[in-house]
Amino acid sequence: MLTAAKIFKSLADETRLRILLLLSDHGELCVCDLMTALELPQSTVSRHLAYLKNVGWLSDRRGGVWMYYSLRSGLDALHCDLVALLRLRCVALPEAVEDRARLLAYQYEKRCI
Repeated sequence: MLTAAKIFKSLADETRLRILLLLSDHGELCVCDLMTALELPQSTVSRHLAYLKNVGWLSDRRGGVWMYYSLRSGLDALHCDLVALLRLRCVALPEAVEDRARLLAYQYEKRCI
């Protein structure tokens, strides 16, 4: 039960929910992508990513100077059910739509530079 409580507690923050939605939609993202999409400083984004990783949501890898994060492969049933619920109920929320739009604009801009 303690593990389930930690998982639910990890969802009790808007920033962490927004990060999970972006990663569930776009797969692997670097911290710079998340900073732009969320309009938050690197320290804030990194703190929330570390929290989500410690609870078992995320895996990471280093690529040059950036860290890349994705939903951990082999998530247990509770994690998977919660991701599905988030995608079903939260993906159309205004904040989520705006985050996705900023991310897509930033990724397009990176490709064109």
